[in-house]
Amino acid sequence: MLEAYVIETPVGLFVLDDQTNVIEKILFSPDPQKAAAELKQLQSGQLTPSMIDALKKAAAKYSPLVFEHEGLARTVENQGQLPVLIRPTSIGDQFRNRLSSDWDGRDSWIRMQSLESPHLITPDAYNDFVRQITLQIARAEVARAAARRDLNAVQAVRAMDDLDKTLNLIAGRVREWYGLHFPEMDRIIEKHETYARLISKLGKRESYTPENVIAEGLPKDRVDQLAQAARKSMGAAVEEHDLAVLQSFCELMLELYKFREKTQTYVEDVMKQVAPNMTAIVGPALSARLISIAGSLENLAKMPASTLQVLGAEKALFRALKTGARPPKHGVLFQYTAVHQSPRWQRGKIARTLAGKLSIAARIDAFGGNFMGDKLKADFDKKAEEIKQRYASPPGPSKKKEVGRKR
Repeated sequence: MLEAYVIETPVGLFVLDDQTNVIEKILFSPDPQKAAAELKQLQSGQLTPSMIDALKKAAAKYSPLVFEHEGLARTVENQGQLPVLIRPTSIGDQFRNRLSSDWDGRDSWIRMQSLESPHLITPDAYNDFVRQITLQIARAEVARAAARRDLNAVQAVRAMDDLDKTLNLIAGRVREWYGLHFPEMDRIIEKHETYARLISKLGKRESYTPENVIAEGLPKDRVDQLAQAARKSMGAAVEEHDLAVLQSFCELMLELYKFREKTQTYVEDVMKQVAPNMTAIVGPALSARLISIAGSLENLAKMPASTLQVLGAEKALFRALKTGARPPKHGVLFQYTAVHQSPRWQRGKIARTLAGKLSIAARIDAFGGNFMGDKLKADFDKKAEEIKQRYASPPGPSKKKEVGRKR
């Protein structure tokens, strides 16, 4: 028996012989939106009952059925129990080109016989319909990508970083401004939020009595320092109007701190859903920053552990490749407590171990799998402790020379 070729097009599914004559066909809906949905369903390997019936009719006279699309072939093989073959052919491209061509003769006849639909008979109508279907599919893909929760976490953690930069700028301005009136407070109160809250609530330095400061929740040692400094301050007096403007500025700063706290809570909730395994190892904020640098959770999952280890240190890495300098041992992973609190000579080994566990966690989170975050975290803690014990002291000069000779 002769082969038949199963060809998918933007307007329907066709079964052709080796002369590109149509044996069977199932056309999509004339509505571009519905046709786009049907084409997307077909491309995902799903066939309607009418398509299966059409393929069975073709298989009664032609065998095997040659497919371009592997997913469709597997579906037909499993459901219809028909003889199938998967291989690239030129039949499909020839047929699709003739459907969209404006030539006379055989190509026009093929279009008329193949489509038999008023909205597809002319080349312009066919091409316009295909363009509408393509746009519908593109819109659906963009909407699907935008709906991914990991991208929401990426935007939220970037918003947190922007807020941190803004708050640091505002805090510097507030400290410099209020320092004209009460300069000693700058070295006593380190936390920016507390500094702004005291200005907003108490105002002039004369109000910094032990009773008022205790009411704001400061520890006893700071209360005594602040009250004593307020009594002996070398700052200038401040006008009520000037102080009112500064207090309004501090209230704005405190509102930004509240918004940052809400954003942080949102990131924690999203990351527990999107990347529970990564979150169990390094927490939601650092997990979200890694995803942010990679662009998406799927991109991060596809990276090798060695790349994940230096995410955030791209400039140092490329500088090392260009100049031959020592490459970085870690990027944003330095923010993790076990890395930045370890001695310098241990950080690279600990960061490498951490990157390996995060790489496994990212793949589980991105492509599905059982929750293993607690186990991965325990494995990392055990390995990190072994590294600390094995490399408790820094390598000496003699060891470095031996390593150099071996290389």
